[in-house]
Amino acid sequence: MPKSREQKKEILRDLAEKVKKAKSVVFAKFDGLGVKENENLRNKLKEEGNEYYVAKKTLLDLAFKEKGIKDLNIRNLEGKVAAIFGYEDEVAPAKITGEFKKGTPDKISFIGGILENKFISAETVETLSNLPGKQELYAKMVGSMKAPVSGFVHVLSGNLRGLVCALKAIGEKK
Repeated sequence: MPKSREQKKEILRDLAEKVKKAKSVVFAKFDGLGVKENENLRNKLKEEGNEYYVAKKTLLDLAFKEKGIKDLNIRNLEGKVAAIFGYEDEVAPAKITGEFKKGTPDKISFIGGILENKFISAETVETLSNLPGKQELYAKMVGSMKAPVSGFVHVLSGNLRGLVCALKAIGEKK
């Protein structure tokens, strides 16, 4: 049954709010996904503070135009389009969808996205999906900051070990 004009206005208000809150948005073509796979992806995204949303292309287009994002015409994107909103981490929607896509390569594909209020291509979204996550980057940064200190400690302990060995050899000689 078709939606009434009031229902469409409510959906548009809801979409506009989601667009305003989102740090990034990924558009995915999901023609081949079944209901169970769609739910799995939706749940994985929800766990990380993201949202998988499917609406008519016209409503999506109006919501993004309302925010003032240029160079975006969702109506021209082919197939069924899902908007995946990232509220906490800018890269998380691309990363989670990219990992999911590895298990179902023919069923879902990137068709673009929004980052810093600019449209980005599917190739850029694919590149983002291959980047390490925020927590992994933090761990690498802490490890690289810790490396010089731990190296210094190992050098000092090596000198002490050498001194202990020399004293022990002298003690055994006498």
